[in-house]
Amino acid sequence: MNHESEFAQWLNQQRGSQYELHSRYINPAFVKMIKTIGFDKNYVRGEGPYLWDADGVRYLDLLTGWGVFLLGRNHPKVRDTVRQVLDSYSPNLVRMECSLLAGLVAEALIQRMPEGLSRVFFTNSGTESVETAIKFSRCNTGRDKIVYCDHAFHGLTTGSLSINGAEFFRQRFGALLPGTSAIPFNDLPALERALAGKDVAAFILEPVQGKSCEVVKDGYLAEAQRLCKKAGTLLVVDEVQTGMGRTGKWFCFQHWPEVEPDIICIAKGLSGGMVPVGAVVTRPSIMDGVFNSMERCVVHSNTFGQNDLAMAAAYASIQVTEDEKLVENAAILGNYAMAKLAEIGRSCPFVTEVRGKGLMFGIDFARPKDSLKLRLAWDALHKLNYGVFGQMIVIPLLNRHKILTQVAGYHTEVIKFLPPITVNRADMDWFLSAMQSVLDDVQRFPGAAWDTVLGLAKSSLKVS
Repeated sequence: MNHESEFAQWLNQQRGSQYELHSRYINPAFVKMIKTIGFDKNYVRGEGPYLWDADGVRYLDLLTGWGVFLLGRNHPKVRDTVRQVLDSYSPNLVRMECSLLAGLVAEALIQRMPEGLSRVFFTNSGTESVETAIKFSRCNTGRDKIVYCDHAFHGLTTGSLSINGAEFFRQRFGALLPGTSAIPFNDLPALERALAGKDVAAFILEPVQGKSCEVVKDGYLAEAQRLCKKAGTLLVVDEVQTGMGRTGKWFCFQHWPEVEPDIICIAKGLSGGMVPVGAVVTRPSIMDGVFNSMERCVVHSNTFGQNDLAMAAAYASIQVTEDEKLVENAAILGNYAMAKLAEIGRSCPFVTEVRGKGLMFGIDFARPKDSLKLRLAWDALHKLNYGVFGQMIVIPLLNRHKILTQVAGYHTEVIKFLPPITVNRADMDWFLSAMQSVLDDVQRFPGAAWDTVLGLAKSSLKVS
């Protein structure tokens, strides 16, 4: 028996002990949370858009690790490419040398960008890409201030957290980056006022907000670009979640052809779900201003950036997306799913909107206007715990219909869906049928769905 099979056999023997190990050594609060809502399923295998638990039950994964598994899990071409590089004994991370694979990935990314964007800096994650964008913007403009949007999510490291639109994540972490200010999303007059002093280094936004699935209005990005140029401010587009084909274009800003950001932040799906990787794509003038001499050629760097395994996963992901026409698939199935979901939602008084782009979409819930009985039920639930209504949807989706998803964020009534862009029509119909059933159930009060979520709200109240 070789070492590889010995390790796999040993690991298989440990299955099921992860909850005790995490409670003891990692994050007991997280374990308590997933057990409370019944998400402790002990998954043992993942392939494509599916997960399997220890009993062999198959689940449709519409959470995709918060968007990391853009190509589904364990795509064979990505796996094979990474394995080949691992088996090649490549001279990885020599440092005082230039990585061939990094150059090839940079070229592949640039080929899918507007002409003016032709330099790449590689990172290890989305938040690191955002941190890089902040530093590059400040260096290029000589300014400190960063403007961002309400309800934005750009990461949880200190700089990224400073431009995070949810106060919940910033609480108890002390003073953050100075000079940051929020404006309402999709509000051009507010942006113009924020830039009027000509002292802002960058305006950063997500073209589809990760925590709300709000989409920039047609014409907004082009006008934001004009206002930024007028003020000498860089336009930074965070494509960490929307990029790499998810919205039906290679990058979401490309839905508006006149837009050419100064900096683009990428991560998540670029990894193929295999090896962490991120990237910042920008103009030569911006990059050259940072690395402006031989002495300063590594003034911004990271230990594992450009490592061969990450670069192999990134290159394979780009090729798979191109070869399998997955950008087109995201556009077609995204339009189909959102149209059908909106149709289903019209019969449910809790549904206010279905929104998103491509295969990044959400469904928003609010207090019903017509039914007194359902309004009273909504009010009673929200007195116990604000934002728990979404669990009345996601818990039965998982337990009854074997579909994994979750609310878009803390204290929100939005449920977000991030199918892999390899998903097919049958998978979408599985999801839509399940949503019809669950939305029908929440309209029955009193009923089992309400009993479950009211019990959950009371339980969380006792814990807190």
